[in-house]
Amino acid sequence: MKKIIVPVDFSIYSENALKTAAFLAKESQAEVIVVHMLELSNAIVNQSESYAQQETVFYLKLAEKRFNKFLQKDFLTGVKVTPIIKHFKIFSELDQLAREENADLIVMGSKGTSGLSEMFIGSNTEKVIRYAHVPVLVVKEIAITQKIENAVFACDFSDDDVTPYLEAKTFFEKLNCNLELVYISTPTTKFKSTKEIEEKMTLFFNKINEDVSEISKVKIISDYSVEKGVLYYANKSKADILTVATHGRKGISHFFEGSISEDIANHSKLPVLSFKI
Repeated sequence: MKKIIVPVDFSIYSENALKTAAFLAKESQAEVIVVHMLELSNAIVNQSESYAQQETVFYLKLAEKRFNKFLQKDFLTGVKVTPIIKHFKIFSELDQLAREENADLIVMGSKGTSGLSEMFIGSNTEKVIRYAHVPVLVVKEIAITQKIENAVFACDFSDDDVTPYLEAKTFFEKLNCNLELVYISTPTTKFKSTKEIEEKMTLFFNKINEDVSEISKVKIISDYSVEKGVLYYANKSKADILTVATHGRKGISHFFEGSISEDIANHSKLPVLSFKI
């Protein structure tokens, strides 16, 4: 990784995201681009009256002062940090910024289980994931500050999962992190025999150019929902991070034969990393 973007609102959650970005930056010698988005209205910014212009300057100066203080963290020592202030809170702009900066990753903080709507239901995080063409790492109450050992990629071995899996594999290889594949079988999915599942996995492994003998390492979990199955296995395997594939602007991916709700991201205590289908 060369550049990591972190949007901050000065909360403890965005500080956790910044800590995570700093750790990853040190691991890969990357630059961290920290973005704060003001909520100035068009009326204030576009008014020509001098008092309106003065008000805009006042808010910008206030934000700069708070921004600079927020960035005075010991964990940022030795990290190249570039602060950016945007006038509007339009999170689709983060993708534009990521393209302009040729960024590799966006890291965001989240309240996680403390608020079910905070993650994907009409939230800022959902907006970033929908628009971002780069992976988005959502960090919960605990920042990533040490080596990631084990990652779990929830997969149904469809064609949609090929590109996200390959990108995830490359991402975690650079971090020397083990990546496990897990398939969740639920009562609501179309039934498949063991033979049919194995055939589907074989086709998938051929498409990703991996040895089909590695299929034996795939974990197949049966549960009443995909969410429960993924979280159960993540806890059992002592995973450090969960990985999912998303359809972007179409909303969070229904990447299993039934569907997967945003509950995985809402209820997971682990960081969640999304890759675009």
